[in-house]
Amino acid sequence: MMTLIIGGSGSGKSEYAESYIASHSMGKDKYYLATMQVFDKEGRRKIERHRRLRQGKGFLTIEQPVSIAEALTQMKQGEKAVLLECMSNLVANEMFCGEKTKKADEVVEKVMHEINLLHRDVTELVIVSNNVFEDGICYDASTMEYLAALGRINERLAGQADEVIEVVVGIPLVCSTRKE
Repeated sequence: MMTLIIGGSGSGKSEYAESYIASHSMGKDKYYLATMQVFDKEGRRKIERHRRLRQGKGFLTIEQPVSIAEALTQMKQGEKAVLLECMSNLVANEMFCGEKTKKADEVVEKVMHEINLLHRDVTELVIVSNNVFEDGICYDASTMEYLAALGRINERLAGQADEVIEVVVGIPLVCSTRKE
């Protein structure tokens, strides 16, 4: 089963996702795939906040800022519930790592391929992502390319997901479910 949890910055989507996966993962090993790379004090504070939020919830944390499918080698056999936090960081890391910025098409295909590998090998996959294009601002070309990639990935994930939930000011809104 795959669930996409999406929302704006500071919407409460991460906290909701942790509670959601805890209620859907009874008897399964729980993994938290952390994709954020720390570059400054604000990033460190955000990571510490997320660690405090999930403390005592039974997550095994795997730091995997790129090549998300490689995290499978660090997981035990058996039923697994995975929380990927978050797609927007993963897409940025994939696009901007290395000497040359990758094109949106390349990033979309790589990320979706690896998500499909992950989804195939886990019982429950919950993906957290950010809404994009809601502010109506035009950014520089590389930022617009990033937003386009993330938007296309979000759209494809929503099409594959069994459930899509938007979190608005801490309130989950079930946007759609796919019928079995």
